[in-house]
Amino acid sequence: MPSKPTAVEPEDALGYLVKHAHQRLTALTDGALVPLGIDSRDFGVLRLLVGREPLSQQEVGARLGLDRTTVVARIDGLEDKGIVTRQPDPADRRRNAIIVTERGLALCRKADAAYGAAEAAFLAPLSGAAATQFRRTLRTLLVID
Repeated sequence: MPSKPTAVEPEDALGYLVKHAHQRLTALTDGALVPLGIDSRDFGVLRLLVGREPLSQQEVGARLGLDRTTVVARIDGLEDKGIVTRQPDPADRRRNAIIVTERGLALCRKADAAYGAAEAAFLAPLSGAAATQFRRTLRTLLVID
């Protein structure tokens, strides 16, 4: 007769822990960004665009792992808020380059501070060395240099 599986708590599963840690971090960062009129997904796009050569929607999607429909909707929302504009790429008129506006640059500075504070609150239970190691471990698991 086969033995019964032993009871295992959900929080013992790595997937459960990663999912719920992500949900907690997202709640903290979204909450910090609400006063600025954006969420953490908007900030991810904005952060990618600032300080680089203009990217196309396709490049944004590829870098963030987003499908075309999601990228278009996200850029539309940022454009509606005056944070980015689409301009024809002078090197390739078939593609639009996404340009961060002056308003977007100012917003990014504020959002960076708010997001950083939310991340710090998330990591507060860890020592500074443990927080650094946590980031390093995640980057290793995701094969990010």
